[in-house]
Amino acid sequence: MQTVKDHIKSDILQSAATLFLEKGYLKVPMREIAHKSGVGLSNIYNYFSCKDDIFVQIVTPAVRTFENMLDEHHGRRGTDIMAMCDRDYFKYMVDEYTSFIHRHRDLLLLLLFRSQGSSLENYKEEFARKSTALVKEYFTLMKHKHPQLETDISDFSIRMHTVWMFALFEELLMRRVKPDEIEKVVTEYMTIEVAGWRELMKI
Repeated sequence: MQTVKDHIKSDILQSAATLFLEKGYLKVPMREIAHKSGVGLSNIYNYFSCKDDIFVQIVTPAVRTFENMLDEHHGRRGTDIMAMCDRDYFKYMVDEYTSFIHRHRDLLLLLLFRSQGSSLENYKEEFARKSTALVKEYFTLMKHKHPQLETDISDFSIRMHTVWMFALFEELLMRRVKPDEIEKVVTEYMTIEVAGWRELMKI
């Protein structure tokens, strides 16, 4: 019985994802999701509380990846900032971004371009605010650990770091950059990012 329920839920999510990609969150009524999935409209509510619940569950893997990346680089698990000088760490970051785009291309399209009207329509702005605050705390920690660092950097510049990250993903998706070219673009982006931070912070 549980297997049947899981199958029905999966059908609803897959059908909704296809429709959201085609039309955007706002223009897809629950009735259309029911029709495409072959699940009765009233029955859908046995699996999801509302349309927004469906959308959020679809894009959760992408959202979770963004949150994990932030925590890993600047949060509680934040890597020591001196790793910026390490080539292996640089390659790790390039691989991380490249893999993210390859694995979650459609989910990124939904989150960044098709979320208007959902509870995640302001996700970029909310993430940028959270990221700015977390990076400032991270800089304070790194200054205590490495007193020679220059950490008097404006909130605006810290925020732009996140804005550029989203711009990178959006441009790669909008321009339909070929999979075999994405790593080169990400490497160039990371080179500029790392060089800029190293200069600002005197690393």
